[in-house]
Amino acid sequence: MEQKVSVNNTGIESAGLTTDYMQAIAEYIWNGFDAGATSIDITFDSNALDYISIFSVTDNGSGIDLSIIGETFGNFMDSIKKTTYQKSSSAIRGNMGKGRFSFVAFSGKAVWTTRFLDKETNKILEYTISIRKNSKDKFDYENRIISKEKSTGTTVTFSELFTVTGYSFSSPEFLNFLGQEFGWFLFLNKDKGYKICINGVPISYTQLIAESEILNLPIKWEEKEVAFKITFIRWNEKIGDKFYFYFLDAKQREITKELTSFNNNAIGFNHSVYIESPFFDGFSANDKEESLNLFDASSKSSPVFKTLLNTLHEIIRKKQKEFVSGIAAEKLIESYEKTGVIPKFKNNKYDQARKSDLVDVVKGIYCVEPKIFQGLNKEQQKISVGLINILLDTDERDTIIDLIGEIVNLTGEERAGLLDILKKTTIAKIAKTINLIENRFKVIELLRALVFDLKKFTSEISHLQKVIEESFWLFGEQYHLVSANESFTALYNKYIDFINGSEKGNGRKGKKAAESKSNRRPDVFLCKKRSIPDVSDHQYLMEENVIVELKRPTVPISKEQVRQVEDYLEIIRTDDSFNSQKRWWKFLVIGNQVDDYVLGQYESQKEKGKKFLVKGVHNYEIYALTWDDIFMLFDLRHKFLVDNLEFDRDIIKKELIEKGINLYGETSPEAVMLEAIHAAP
Repeated sequence: MEQKVSVNNTGIESAGLTTDYMQAIAEYIWNGFDAGATSIDITFDSNALDYISIFSVTDNGSGIDLSIIGETFGNFMDSIKKTTYQKSSSAIRGNMGKGRFSFVAFSGKAVWTTRFLDKETNKILEYTISIRKNSKDKFDYENRIISKEKSTGTTVTFSELFTVTGYSFSSPEFLNFLGQEFGWFLFLNKDKGYKICINGVPISYTQLIAESEILNLPIKWEEKEVAFKITFIRWNEKIGDKFYFYFLDAKQREITKELTSFNNNAIGFNHSVYIESPFFDGFSANDKEESLNLFDASSKSSPVFKTLLNTLHEIIRKKQKEFVSGIAAEKLIESYEKTGVIPKFKNNKYDQARKSDLVDVVKGIYCVEPKIFQGLNKEQQKISVGLINILLDTDERDTIIDLIGEIVNLTGEERAGLLDILKKTTIAKIAKTINLIENRFKVIELLRALVFDLKKFTSEISHLQKVIEESFWLFGEQYHLVSANESFTALYNKYIDFINGSEKGNGRKGKKAAESKSNRRPDVFLCKKRSIPDVSDHQYLMEENVIVELKRPTVPISKEQVRQVEDYLEIIRTDDSFNSQKRWWKFLVIGNQVDDYVLGQYESQKEKGKKFLVKGVHNYEIYALTWDDIFMLFDLRHKFLVDNLEFDRDIIKKELIEKGINLYGETSPEAVMLEAIHAAP
């Protein structure tokens, strides 16, 4: 029987029917779900050339009741189906009374074969409805029979096809479209077995879901609890222009929606939140808040809805923080490393710890406000990250919080979080310590080249004295922080007077006398002092004076040098200005060699348990060491750090060469010494 639609063919064509075959197919799928279907199957059969003559969409829904055919197929832009499963943000709208005409995008004719339960006879009846593209204002329904099938459902068969082939319904693009359009609905109903199939094979949608979580939220209202089921989904790709909270009634039909608070993000936080509850069954979604009764529980102005919305925003905020601090931050760092924004760090444990510290802080700032790192060109990115790196290597780490606070308003929680990140490690202090050790290695390498080379040693004595003065740690870690002895000039003058006086009394003449004087005069003479415990007087500390004399490479340390030091120390110790019993004197004489006399003195002092001690009387001690002893002691003291921090002397030498310092080449002694002074910690 032919029946007219409430509008003519031209009116239907001007109503904005879709021209996209994928959206057209989606209309029929949604119609099936709206009819209570749990399974939709798209079937077609293509030949070797991928040609198809017909295809169909079958559902197991309730069918189309013949008794109301005039209200369903007879109306246009109106429908008895006032609610639908479809999201209002979808491009497809199934409750407008025009979805059935969508076939015109790809087909000349559509035939509905539908089975429904007839209320009068309580039997399943079957009949067909047909519409042609060129006469959309008419539809035929006929062949009413008692169905042989025992279940209801509808099959829409499309013929006279154009612009579509078998590939149109099996292509990755089509499958992805179905996943984006229906994935959320299938996910919400996964426990009920809902599915969409193509030739009997269910489509996959889980690949579109990066993360999901289901929460149950009870909200008290007038001594009752209102239950809400909240489903959070983070998508692997954007599935719409905006991100919403979708509020669904007990039948999962969308009643209203609200934008989430993260719609202006460029970090890929693609999300949707679905809230299901009978609370929305009679919800007044379109009422304006100011006109509502504030005690109406079923409205946007109700305390229940406001509490729900606040909770939802808090859930999304936490989810966004987790996403930014995890996946998004990792992508940012990966991008920065590829483009060279993250500075290059050496491949040792210390530098890798510094890199880890920088990465953690960049991630922390990014988590507080991703916009800080967005919209920057490569140079701006390098400057931003470089500034952070510089601050991390200083005592000004907390300045980062102040800088960020000038850009964005930090909440107390965000400020505390950043502060926690900055204080989580002591990398800044570790960095200082390792830089200190690295610089010590440079000094050692420079000194090795100098003290074994007479030419360099004698031509840069003043510089060498400065380096040693700044590097007292050479003689033991306990001297790292000793202060300069303000009486050093007086001590030195007494020493020189002592030497000159001895030389005047020496009867040797000519070259031998000159050599003797040269051998006795100190090439480098230093004095430092520090406070140490007094083992005989626990009430007070005592002052330890450390005096160092360096002998030139050609002068071995012998009995003459040791006695010279004894005589000098006796002069100082008996001077009225330096004769306090609360002073302890330690004299270190260093050269390239020691003779047999010194070796014998080592043996005589062995029971005192002090290595390199050659004389210990009253409140003074004399030690004789070779430069090789000094370097070996340094290596032994730093062995653990060398082994674990992977210091490489060859790398240090290479760095020096890159600066124009060739330790064993033709580099000038002045250049070597200047670098040593610069490197001295």
